[in-house]
Amino acid sequence: MERRILNADELAAGLEELSGWSVDEKELVKRYEFENFAGALAFVNKVGEVAEAADHHPDIKFGWGFAEIRLTTHDRGGITDVDLATAKKIAEL
Repeated sequence: MERRILNADELAAGLEELSGWSVDEKELVKRYEFENFAGALAFVNKVGEVAEAADHHPDIKFGWGFAEIRLTTHDRGGITDVDLATAKKIAEL
């Protein structure tokens, strides 16, 4: 992958394939809901495995019953093809 900042059209097309994901400034964001803390933690651990395999690491905030995932390519200053690819892998969990 190029790690290239996506233009507005590319980003819009990518979001069409990602249910529930949105853009917050320069980040792709999705909040997942769970029945309890254990479910949220298990999900976060799976996201960690995806992130390690992709060598692309989201910011994750989680607690009782939720996990919020934020993806951006820090060294490029915005959302790239790598962020979309990682979001798609997370969406498959």
